[in-house]
Amino acid sequence: MNKSLKVPIAILVVLIAAAPWFVYPVFLMKALCFALFACAFNLLLGYVGLLSFGHALFFGGASYLSANAALEWNWPPELAILFGVAAGAALGLVVGYVAIRRQGIYFAMITLALAQMFYFYCLRAGFTGGENGIQGVPRGRLFAVVDLSRMYVMYYVVAAIFLIGFAIIFRTVHSPFGQVLKAIRENEPRAVSLGYKTDHYKLIAFVLSAALAGLAGGTKALVMQLASLTDVHWGTSGEVILMTLIGGMGTMLGPIAGAVFLAGLENYLAQLGSWVTVTEGAIFVVCVLAFRRGMFGELSRLLKRPL
Repeated sequence: MNKSLKVPIAILVVLIAAAPWFVYPVFLMKALCFALFACAFNLLLGYVGLLSFGHALFFGGASYLSANAALEWNWPPELAILFGVAAGAALGLVVGYVAIRRQGIYFAMITLALAQMFYFYCLRAGFTGGENGIQGVPRGRLFAVVDLSRMYVMYYVVAAIFLIGFAIIFRTVHSPFGQVLKAIRENEPRAVSLGYKTDHYKLIAFVLSAALAGLAGGTKALVMQLASLTDVHWGTSGEVILMTLIGGMGTMLGPIAGAVFLAGLENYLAQLGSWVTVTEGAIFVVCVLAFRRGMFGELSRLLKRPL
């Protein structure tokens, strides 16, 4: 492990373990699901340099399929979540294969277009429940033993899932594969000249990011006991971009901070209604003007150590 990250990650684990005794657990579980989603997205944007405007496709698609598996097929929670992960990876492979050969705004627009196609499919498909979504998703028993209907038990299961996903991302970024991804981000023609098949590396990273987004989406469906059109809406893709940029693109801990910050903002300013979106937009403008590297990006610069 990078020595400069040992202490921050240890603090993160302690905070996650202690948080439900001070903050409402359901809010924390939702925040952890979106934090994992933001970390998965950051793997693609922050370390490969690919801006996807359609990541809600993988998050929401996994949410629907995990919810359906748990409710209609009576699958146990571990299999329902793994089904969501597999669905996210499969969708990522299809979308990545179509989009990965394009760059910049063309790549972003292709991902957005495919995500919107999927959104309208979910709106009309029978199993999704249309505008009502899939409601009453049972949490069940993990491995037929652990009762997930108990609030604190469910929280620590979600926390474990988040930490496993975070560990996968951390290991990926700090592996030789991750170093190649960074090289592609910095100078793709040079990486090609060194003999790397950059499209293959980008596709693998895209599928991994989609699978982890699916892990977040499948877990969120069990936490909230609901899968809805909001999960696949383009606004969710916009939110995860906002989380990543506010927290700090290309940092390990930034997307987590951004996700918790935005989730808290939506939770505590819910009484403002549509003004929440206006507030988010204003904060985004301030961050772009004053903190161009995001919260942890600026902190990393001041401390002169990666975070």
